Amino acid sequence: MVACLCVLLSVAGLTDQARAATAVTYFVSPTGSDSNAGTSAAEPFRTLTRAQTAVRAIDKSASGPVTVTLAGGVYRLAKTLTFTSEDSGGGSAGTVWWKAAPGQSPVVSGGVRITGWTKSSGAVWSAPAPAGLDTRQLYVDGTRAQRATGSLPVKVTQTATGYTTASGDPMAGWRNPSAIEFVYRGGLGAWTEPRCPLTSVTSTAITMAQPCWNNSTQRVMRTDDSGRTVNLVGRKSITEAPTAVENAYELLDKAGEFYLDKSEHRFYYIPRSGEDLTTADVEAPSLSTLVASSGTASDEPSHIGFQGIQFSYANYTASNTGTGFSEIQATYQVTGTSGYATQGLCDFVSGGTCPYGNWTKMPGAVRFTYDKSIHFDHDYFVHLGAAGLDLGDGSQNSTVTACVFTDVSGNGLDLGGVDIPQPSSTAQHTSGITVKDSHFYDIATEYHGGVAIDAGYIETSTVTHNQIDHVPYTAISIGWGGWPDKVKLPAQPNYSHNNTISYNLIYDHMSLLGDGGAVYTNGITGTSTATGEHVTGNVVHDQLNTSGGHVLYTDNGATYVSILGNAVWNINVSPWGSKHVNYTLNDGTYDPTDIEGDYWPAGPSDYDQKGVLIQNNHDITTPDQIPTSITGAGGIESQYKSVLTWQPA
Repeated sequence: MVACLCVLLSVAGLTDQARAATAVTYFVSPTGSDSNAGTSAAEPFRTLTRAQTAVRAIDKSASGPVTVTLAGGVYRLAKTLTFTSEDSGGGSAGTVWWKAAPGQSPVVSGGVRITGWTKSSGAVWSAPAPAGLDTRQLYVDGTRAQRATGSLPVKVTQTATGYTTASGDPMAGWRNPSAIEFVYRGGLGAWTEPRCPLTSVTSTAITMAQPCWNNSTQRVMRTDDSGRTVNLVGRKSITEAPTAVENAYELLDKAGEFYLDKSEHRFYYIPRSGEDLTTADVEAPSLSTLVASSGTASDEPSHIGFQGIQFSYANYTASNTGTGFSEIQATYQVTGTSGYATQGLCDFVSGGTCPYGNWTKMPGAVRFTYDKSIHFDHDYFVHLGAAGLDLGDGSQNSTVTACVFTDVSGNGLDLGGVDIPQPSSTAQHTSGITVKDSHFYDIATEYHGGVAIDAGYIETSTVTHNQIDHVPYTAISIGWGGWPDKVKLPAQPNYSHNNTISYNLIYDHMSLLGDGGAVYTNGITGTSTATGEHVTGNVVHDQLNTSGGHVLYTDNGATYVSILGNAVWNINVSPWGSKHVNYTLNDGTYDPTDIEGDYWPAGPSDYDQKGVLIQNNHDITTPDQIPTSITGAGGIESQYKSVLTWQPA
């Protein structure tokens, strides 16, 4: 009897514990009501903010798992859905999941629907825009329209404030000249595509907007000890006429082009074949940031997950202002009013001070900084006006699994930043991030210097088994702060270490810009080859751009990089480049690099001295010479292949 009683007491205790940790599920639907209880699919909440309020009221230290289930449909946000420590899971609650209902496709949208289309003139249709709306994008039935674009109609000569012309007003009678934008493909280095707006046009002069013009034409130079004068991060300035002109009504002449006249609050658009604007879903982005953390280490959210959700129609309009888009690299840009920025390089220019502007990261539509254990699983980042997802400074132990990034104006995914090379606290470290089995394609559709995955200063993070294809510039960029190498100075010290880029499938990249690659590394990556960056088992083909760069590219100051067992074929550049003098130690050696077991055409010769080891690599002429154990392991793993056929809602 005693034994039986003990068993009964034990079972009773477990029952009480289970009762105390009851799972909680809330339901949300675009057709619901915030006056509903939200506790069943039959009585769902209507808005995400109402569901968030309900989740915050739960004692998650005592509850079981917490889930917010989203029915299919569009959830239009009027303001950013901000997550703080109040939204965190942990303990018995585990991860608080915001999930799509089974078989359904919820869309979190920052867009407004544009209706009331009528025939305007010729092939052009028009519709009223909400008062005050400024945007650079328009989407018709899920397809991005192109801002009206063309070429400058006359020759120009550059001046301190813009351009002069010798043949009269280049834009006689054009409306809204301050809305017009000049585009410079390769204008601040082969890897860039800066953009600057105009302020005015006369019969003899074009005046460019400030501070974009000065930031793009007055970049700080530095002379090294040999007397060679260089810019630390690219060309001195824009020195040529624009390669394209955008955003003028007078350039609206092709199907699929649009123009927003902000002065009269009206869109103009030429439909593509088969489009019926009287029934089409036409979306214009309005809200810039869809979802974000509070951005402070004292209020960090943790243990939150998103699954099966599409994030779309986020806006970004800074390029429309006088700031323009004065690109440095990978969509980082110069902002501010005092000339070319030196953030991160203050020790190397201007006597160690920073009187110049800022290096500014293009924002993500979904942005988390100072957070822990934030998870994205089978989520979709599509139709976005800046970057897709940003796991920035202080993001720790977060995951991106089986997600899709496509039709994004800038970078697909940002990891870390470049503003804190040497953090003063552990909270500032970006660490323990895993990005796996995700598909990145048609990235940087507007800002062509963008990359699929951009990592600044990060540690103990892994980018593995992803597929990246059809991008205009670099596929994966990692590291920062190597530029002082150009003037024979040590690379920027930083905390990066133990990062791995492995088993990714990359192809049809570098389609427009130059001097990049499949995996591009810049700066110090660790303190030894054991703790440095490992580029392992990646499969890369069809890098056909001939305007510079390499496939697996170790650029300025790239130190302690190991390139092991990768496969490369069908390329028009060298598969690896290149060794650099180690100006950090300045002892006559090269930046330590280990290159072994790679299969590629016309690879480097064996070399084992001055810190660089190259051995046991294989020159190939066709991909069938590569072991299938390497080619078969690259890219998305079998259990996640469905992301390759996913289609936007």
